[in-house]
Amino acid sequence: MTDLQQLQFYATPEHSCSYLENRQAKTIFVDPDAELNKRDYSALSDLGFRRSGNHIYRPHCKDCSACISARIPVELFVASKSQKRVLNLNRDIHTSIQLPAYSDEYYALYERYIRVRHHDGDMHPTSKEQFESFLIHSQYNTRFIELRNDQELLGVAVVDYLEQGISAIYTFFNPDLPQRSLGKLAILKLIQLAQNQDLPYLYLGYWVKGCQKMAYKADYYPIQLLIAGHWVHLPKGAVSALNPENILRHI
Repeated sequence: MTDLQQLQFYATPEHSCSYLENRQAKTIFVDPDAELNKRDYSALSDLGFRRSGNHIYRPHCKDCSACISARIPVELFVASKSQKRVLNLNRDIHTSIQLPAYSDEYYALYERYIRVRHHDGDMHPTSKEQFESFLIHSQYNTRFIELRNDQELLGVAVVDYLEQGISAIYTFFNPDLPQRSLGKLAILKLIQLAQNQDLPYLYLGYWVKGCQKMAYKADYYPIQLLIAGHWVHLPKGAVSALNPENILRHI
């Protein structure tokens, strides 16, 4: 195991924030040449780091603390009425766990999802090389969780297995089936997966107050947020009322 205190970190120059308009952001990355094992990666995840491709990073903005790591303690999770409806509506969808790999089927769904849902984002236009470097080239116990109706691929949740849970890296799905709420379904299926495998937590990445595309994370209760170095258990309704400016009050 690597001594985390001996790790080197590299900071990016300031750049436009991906989450909040008219904000500048800064990111720190773990040395890409560091040899990290599962325990190292798990420990970094508990410190608020995330993975993108082969890069492990965390926001490091000078005057902003809006990006807050979120995780669900899955044994305490209770589905809401609307979440139960999503599960009931999708009883015909089954899941399977696959090793990460390229296929034309995966890429076609990914390209379609990005083109329809994120055509104004950094990942558009897509390429096969970008798909592979972002989602396949990994040394961190990555798996593809397929969502299928019979043989039709409807979605893929890309996850990393940690010692203490599952980290949701990215999910893409058929964007032409809004009635199925496939994004919500994917999270609910990952919660069930963690429960079935006796893994305590599902890590959801960053909750960012004021960022609509991250607001969905506040719909899963109970939830824990990493606030000032502590994982804080928040009850229903507390997340949406939380202000990054006064987060210390919640410790």
